[in-house]
Amino acid sequence: MDASADKPHILVVDDDTRLRELLKSFLSRNGFRVSTASHAGEARERLQTLDFDLIVLDVMMPGETGLAF
Repeated sequence: MDASADKPHILVVDDDTRLRELLKSFLSRNGFRVSTASHAGEARERLQTLDFDLIVLDVMMPGETGLAF
């Protein structure tokens, strides 16, 4: 069994690549399994195939905002 499957799984959704990767790195180092998406459509794709315990979502993304998501 994959040990990462026991870790809480977080989806980070942000159009800012630098911030998205910074959050991924920080959360991974602190014991979380992290997936990322750069926009709401990509986040929806992830939600169809993976289960998450928490979503960290940018509310001011271009296109569909985090509030609309």
